[in-house]
Amino acid sequence: MSTTFTIDTATSRANPTPTPMKRLTVPAIRKRKGADGGGEPLVMLTAYTVRMAQLLDPHCDLLLVGDSLGQVIYGLPSTLPVTLDMMCAHGAAVVRGSYHAVVVIDMPFGSYEASPQLAFTSAARIMAETGAAAVKLEGGAAMASTVAFLSERGIPVMGHIGLTPQAVNALGGYGARGRSEAEQAKILADAHAITNAGAFAIVAEGVLEPLARTITEQVACPVIGIGASAQCDGQVLVTEDMLGLFERTARFVKKFDDMAGRISAAVETYARDVRSREFPGVDQTYLPKD
Repeated sequence: MSTTFTIDTATSRANPTPTPMKRLTVPAIRKRKGADGGGEPLVMLTAYTVRMAQLLDPHCDLLLVGDSLGQVIYGLPSTLPVTLDMMCAHGAAVVRGSYHAVVVIDMPFGSYEASPQLAFTSAARIMAETGAAAVKLEGGAAMASTVAFLSERGIPVMGHIGLTPQAVNALGGYGARGRSEAEQAKILADAHAITNAGAFAIVAEGVLEPLARTITEQVACPVIGIGASAQCDGQVLVTEDMLGLFERTARFVKKFDDMAGRISAAVETYARDVRSREFPGVDQTYLPKD
């Protein structure tokens, strides 16, 4: 995809204007199930800002505006304090910055659990204010009726099972799920319940690898893994984790770069040049015309 850059003189920022292209759709994502979908895994990453969306969009099938923004952007101790206002603001930014990927927005804690009607009110607001294609909610069989309620009313839903961060207090921590036979059976039943209720895809987080493979083999919709299995129908990570912006990450994260180190080195050079008066130089200052 070719990209041209124009300068917005009001903000002095480069605004990429990608060549127009057709955005992927929820039905297209649903069709990408296993071998029947061509065998190519779905690529999904988190995005919270316009610029990151612009950079990720050409390479991703889905962009998730995750409630992980509470920790990544706002420095909160968990995802629980995240609000609908936050999700709508960041979701709209990501939609504006993307042209290709399906944008999915997390429903924050407390915005959907009480009833399907509350979930619809919250999801409708998200869809209307952001222009996103779908919402994501956590929970298994207990949320099946809510998934069905939303799906039947035109709101595509991505499920989330296994390790569900919004339920961290009930789960007792962030450890892997499915270590007992009873827990494996429950997670598998959750996957089937959410799929049968109409979810177009499911995120399976922090589950034992054999269980993730079983879920992927048995359910009809794509299963996107995070700390699950390479045999899932796709993968998702928090972008800032995989770029190496944080020193501490979950075991399932692979750091594809050391952006923290590179940023630190660049700022160190900048600070040195400022203190030595090497910056700004002739190329960065406005001189009188002859």
